[in-house]
Amino acid sequence: QVQLQESGPGLVKPSQTLSLTCTVSGGSITTNYYTWSWIRQPPGRGLEWIGYIDYSGSTSSSPSLKSRTAIARDTSKNQFILQLSSVTPEDTAVYYCAGGGLIVDRPSFAFWGQGTQVTVSS
Repeated sequence: QVQLQESGPGLVKPSQTLSLTCTVSGGSITTNYYTWSWIRQPPGRGLEWIGYIDYSGSTSSSPSLKSRTAIARDTSKNQFILQLSSVTPEDTAVYYCAGGGLIVDRPSFAFWGQGTQVTVSS
């Protein structure tokens, strides 16, 4: 049973970097053909895919966030990490990590964390 858990600060100041960690249990983040994504949901808005890191360490990000997004991993801890720089209050959202197999060379989201609220405020 694959389980994901987000962790990190719930409050970030504007202009700073938001950093979250997803810890995966019950499966390896290096499992072939799997991707590990970050997704967020601002209040009153829909889900927004941020980006992913795949089983080999390759990354991809949403064009709207690419310039501010870095995704990395620590395979020894079975974790992957989101860094979103230069945050503003518009980045306030519930942040989720999710994972799943590549399907037609695109990420899927079979496994989800519970989400963590991140508020950007001074």
